[in-house]
Amino acid sequence: MSPASPTIVGTDGLTRCAWAGTDAEYQRYHDEEWGVPLHGQRQVFEKISLEGFQAGLSWITILRKRPAFRERFHGFDLDAVAAMTEADVGSLLDDARIIRHRGKINAVIGNARTALELGDDLDEILWSFAPPPRPARFAQWTEVPAVTPESTALSAHLRKRGYRFVGPTTMYALMQSGGLVDDHLVGCWRSESAR
Repeated sequence: MSPASPTIVGTDGLTRCAWAGTDAEYQRYHDEEWGVPLHGQRQVFEKISLEGFQAGLSWITILRKRPAFRERFHGFDLDAVAAMTEADVGSLLDDARIIRHRGKINAVIGNARTALELGDDLDEILWSFAPPPRPARFAQWTEVPAVTPESTALSAHLRKRGYRFVGPTTMYALMQSGGLVDDHLVGCWRSESAR
């Protein structure tokens, strides 16, 4: 993300990170979800899965399709997802309401199976890689990293355990959205309210 201006003023008078744009759902996501600490096995599994689907696409695409993803992946319940069959994969590939990418679909199912087989607490794993708070907030999108040592380490840890579509950039996006880092820019109302 590198909008020309780092922030934008919405019709409601609130100054937001410019990536939130003027779309009401994107602004709601920015205001209520992005950067809020994420906890819970199901919640973390859902976010890992959706961040994996987002790879190569815009997050607004995933956000608009999220209700269908939740429906088709059984609310991201690990047991239900792990039990999905090749017939389920075929059905998902026919559903235009989601991202129809066989590799990503299979990764979500495989990741659920891996978490259950290894007894992984995804919440605990994720937060064990949380970096220390930054001394200062970023003012421009050009300052925001795409990858950090922590996201690289989290990616390597998950890959070693058998997870897929968990690259360092995807894991940094997860850290941003899940509140492990706070990348709301200087001037954004969320950065001001966080003080």
